[in-house]
Amino acid sequence: MKFGIIVFPGSNCDHDCYHVIKHVFGQPVEYVWHKSDTLDGFDCIVLPGGFSYGDYLRTGAIARFSPVMEAVVKFAEAGGIVIGICNGFQVLTEVGLLPGVLMRNKELKFICETVSLSVDNTSTRFTSEYKGEETVSIPIAHADGSYYADAETIKELEDSSRVLFRYATPEGVATKEVNPNGSVNNIAGIMNAGGNVMGMMPHPERACESELGSTDGRGLFESLINSLVAG
Repeated sequence: MKFGIIVFPGSNCDHDCYHVIKHVFGQPVEYVWHKSDTLDGFDCIVLPGGFSYGDYLRTGAIARFSPVMEAVVKFAEAGGIVIGICNGFQVLTEVGLLPGVLMRNKELKFICETVSLSVDNTSTRFTSEYKGEETVSIPIAHADGSYYADAETIKELEDSSRVLFRYATPEGVATKEVNPNGSVNNIAGIMNAGGNVMGMMPHPERACESELGSTDGRGLFESLINSLVAG
């Protein structure tokens, strides 16, 4: 089992993801520079957070054309596991591996805080280690995190249980008041129809060690690793 972490010019959470995967969970992991055109030998690809290409033009819009993204698309279409966190989520929507788009926060300001999330589907390879109706505490750090899709797409996501994480109260209730960025239906994380591509705006890699104030992000990595071990 081997993880690859894509590094774009402007990525700044790649080292966080590397540290968690290698030093917290003891898994093989390598950085993959954005000019690479192959992902041979990897079982899971992580697109980390940051400001790829300085977020010029539109978040994720330039990164979408990096040579490595053609390989990421082929990897995903062949059933490979792909995770996009924050800016990585934005890139996955830009390249079409996930539906919808990430827009400016409702207050048009950068937000850096810890939020509560309800785990809405615990029967996926990304969430199986969480308990049903569990609420977790995960940091966010973004200016363009408002998830939007047309009504038909939102209905499809909801009806097929592809919304994995939702901004909620500590009791797990998704209210307008606790929605930090204006995301439709308080959506914080989704997966594709095939169940092998996931994107989320919060940073689970920043919530894997008690020294950082929360270990609630561990469930995502534990779920993923266990699913890869099980084959």
